[in-house]
Amino acid sequence: MLAALLIVIALSYAELPPWAWAGALLAPIAAVALLGTYPVISLGVCAATSIATALGMRDAVPVWSAAVGGAIFVISLLAGRRMPRSAPALVVFAVGATLYVPLGLITGDVWSAGLLLVLTVVLPWVLGRSIRQQTEAAAMATERARLQERNRIARDMHDTLGHELSLLALRAGALEMAPELSERHRAAVARLRADAGLATERLAEILTLMRDGEPSPLHPVSEDRIDDLVDRAVRSGLAASLEWHGVRRLPPMIGRAAHHVVQEALTNAAKHAAGAAVRVRLATEDDTTVVTITNGLPPDARRGTGGRTGLVGLREQVRLVGGTLQAGPRDHEFEIVATLPHTGAS
Repeated sequence: MLAALLIVIALSYAELPPWAWAGALLAPIAAVALLGTYPVISLGVCAATSIATALGMRDAVPVWSAAVGGAIFVISLLAGRRMPRSAPALVVFAVGATLYVPLGLITGDVWSAGLLLVLTVVLPWVLGRSIRQQTEAAAMATERARLQERNRIARDMHDTLGHELSLLALRAGALEMAPELSERHRAAVARLRADAGLATERLAEILTLMRDGEPSPLHPVSEDRIDDLVDRAVRSGLAASLEWHGVRRLPPMIGRAAHHVVQEALTNAAKHAAGAAVRVRLATEDDTTVVTITNGLPPDARRGTGGRTGLVGLREQVRLVGGTLQAGPRDHEFEIVATLPHTGAS
């Protein structure tokens, strides 16, 4: 659009003196060039051009003046969208007002210069400023909703896990002191208490990450932790199997996310598809790890208690590391697929 208006101005060279034609053509070009780095100076050029155009129109409205007005209208609107503060623009408008009044008195036409300044510079700048504020408000609303979801997940984790883990550690500590316990059982209870304490610390780290939005130093994930998850599920009676293709030493945050995916999938399978086989598959290729967990859905299987809040939280955890999560029935099975790119992970 700006190019078309500049072409119209360029073709009007016969209607203006050479110096006026050059100014009418170069002023919008200079304003566009300054728009990205110095939008306030660009707005000042538009204001000066508007006043000069009003003084040069006299009693008629030639085509070149309409093209100049349209060009500075567009540039002023873009300047309003790019300027983070309104104070510099108000200074430009004040300087423009102080200029057009004495110039209008000299030429005998005050209202034309003021009206053109308002229509081609002030109003489009206000419109651009309004568009910027609406865009920022929409972005803030989106960010607020995301933070509210993160805080909700953090509260749910704190309420459902923090309390239970604390009670588990407390009961394990009391059991460890029982005099009738053998040394072998006492050592097992001590390990249980230590694991509960470690789980509580890890939960606190995740809650800190989710509430503050800042990356926290997560402990590296050892290459056999997912194997341990599957092994514990098998020892608990779940028919689970694991396939792992590609490298096993994943970036810490990717490894933690993969661990969460497998843990949640095994928990869901135990709750909602008791007795069904569970297949866990991890494949790393081209700096991307894909975690796929499928479990059969027996015809007589009933969904266990609870909603889909586990998958909602899991999807948010995967999103935080730049990945995607898909979950749902597929060919008489329930499938969870998490795609975790290593880009930017550390």
